[in-house]
Amino acid sequence: MQVNNRFKKNLYFTQDHEWIDFQGSVAYTGICRFKLTGFKNVQEMKFYDAPGIKKQGEVIASIHYNDYKIEAHMPVDGKVIQINDHFLEGNYELLLHNPENLGWIALIIPFQTDERNGLLLPKEYSLNTKNKYAKS
Repeated sequence: MQVNNRFKKNLYFTQDHEWIDFQGSVAYTGICRFKLTGFKNVQEMKFYDAPGIKKQGEVIASIHYNDYKIEAHMPVDGKVIQINDHFLEGNYELLLHNPENLGWIALIIPFQTDERNGLLLPKEYSLNTKNKYAKS
């Protein structure tokens, strides 16, 4: 499977390695490849109160592999209107192979579609991941 590592130009990121792709009045959201470091497989995904209204930072889903668990958080205030059908059917491979595109977790309606406070542009996010684990 060919993996596209380039970020789409309209993606924004959180400090906690979630992404959001604004598409007019809706947005796709998911977790970044960086947050999946160390995951060789996904055994289970749990979804919390989906669909439903979530505040920025609230947990949308948790991803499990052996004893590891990571959480996907809501990047902005909004309403979850759909979970990726692939994940509901147990097909988690997209999350590992294409997390910033086909591996989206939720389709949401942001309460403020023009609000970008607290979100990082791709260049800022790339610098954030490089600096976070750079050796001193």
